[in-house]
Amino acid sequence: MALTELEVRSARPSPSIRKLSDGGGLQLWITPDGAKRWRVAYRYNGKQKTLAIGVYPAVGLREARAARDVAKRLLASGHDPSVAKKMDKAASVASWANTFAAIASELLDKKRREGKAIQTIEKLTWVLSLAGPDLSGRPISEITAPEVLRVLKVVEARGRLETAKRLRAIIGQVFRFAVATGRATSDPTAALRGALAMPAVQHRAAITEPKAFGGLLRAISTYEGAPETKAALHLIALCFARPGEVRAAEWKEIDLEYAVWGIPAEKMKMRRPHRVPLAPQARAVLLDLKEITGRGRFLFPSNRSTERCMSENTINAALRRLGYTKDEMTGHGFRSAASTILNESGLWNADAIERQLAHIDADSVRRAYSRADFWDERVHMMAWWAGKCDALRRGGEVVLLNA
Repeated sequence: MALTELEVRSARPSPSIRKLSDGGGLQLWITPDGAKRWRVAYRYNGKQKTLAIGVYPAVGLREARAARDVAKRLLASGHDPSVAKKMDKAASVASWANTFAAIASELLDKKRREGKAIQTIEKLTWVLSLAGPDLSGRPISEITAPEVLRVLKVVEARGRLETAKRLRAIIGQVFRFAVATGRATSDPTAALRGALAMPAVQHRAAITEPKAFGGLLRAISTYEGAPETKAALHLIALCFARPGEVRAAEWKEIDLEYAVWGIPAEKMKMRRPHRVPLAPQARAVLLDLKEITGRGRFLFPSNRSTERCMSENTINAALRRLGYTKDEMTGHGFRSAASTILNESGLWNADAIERQLAHIDADSVRRAYSRADFWDERVHMMAWWAGKCDALRRGGEVVLLNA
């Protein structure tokens, strides 16, 4: 006798599996723990078999009967319903493995294995999230250039031109990875060059004129905020490292005895370890700072937790507090100032300056054969730079030393 919805709903478990028949091989199995599972009993090639359909109430009586009828049609055509189900599941898994979201996830895993910084992975993940539901579940081989363009146009319409440009580039990386792994034949983003409005190029503001830079250094000397922030401003001026490298600096990286700051590769933009010679003035700043934060991990800890470093906005906020607008000076601008003044002095090898800035030579062949670290010259150069900063702060001129 066929089951009713009331019988299915009100059926209670027993100490052993209880089976209620609906006819045509459809059964409701009620286990001792109260779970209700649909099964279809059938014979194939003379063997008794069962096909699992689903769990009640997620799969109702009507859906279970429909699944039973599909199984019976497969049997009538000579196919084993259990084998057909496994094949459908395998096809579904294969289909998911070829979706944009799955391939993007594989690409991110690859970048993690390559040692990309956590911040880089987080930014890539965030940018890829903008592709959202429009692309995520789609088989990558079926995604067309107009589909990608529609996603990019949504971002562009919000006025985020740079983000739209970056999103196109990252989507392109996903497609090229799919091509390399045999799951796509082309990269449709190549056809979208010129389809987006180009963002205006914005250079980081920097004070590079020596007299004006001296005024900035005098202003830093009068800073009345947190002493750690003042020390960060002094250190970034003397060492001209990237702001992220300064704020994330740890005491274990500082060798005060040998006056060297060793920055590990994972903190560097180019993923190569970098050394910064510490001039006496920089060493003095660090000795004073050690009295304040030396018991913790970071030179410049967050106000909220000593296990986190200073916020990325702190240095720029301090410059605003000193009266410098974002169009006049930024934390990154100290690098431009040092590069300009050092190059204009004519005292130092341009390659030594570039090496101290942790820039990588664009010529890969030249980079491969350039083994020189210019360390000795960089030590003298950083001492000269610290003296130049002192002179500019005083408003005077420095006596040029032999390079």
